[in-house]
Amino acid sequence: MSNKTLRDLRQPSTTASGGGEPPRIEFPCDYPVKVVGDAAEDFTAVVCQVVTRHDPEFDANAIQVVPSRNGRFVSVRITLRATGEAQLQALFAELKACERVHMVL
Repeated sequence: MSNKTLRDLRQPSTTASGGGEPPRIEFPCDYPVKVVGDAAEDFTAVVCQVVTRHDPEFDANAIQVVPSRNGRFVSVRITLRATGEAQLQALFAELKACERVHMVL
């Protein structure tokens, strides 16, 4: 048996990134978001309206809509231009507050 010390896996590694800080997002950047909700004809439009309030230059033509296997749910995958953490937090809060949205990733 070796007498090497074991690293606690619950603690972030300081050797991987050179420091204890997790990597930060550099703004502005293209930021992907996936929104899952009940399948309905207007669900994609509702998601686009919310995203456009937070990114007025959002291109709705670039979205991907993927229905669930049984057709009960739909995921809307978008990419917006993120300008800061406050913008993303506000977007996620508004999407989560929408009764039709089940999950935001």
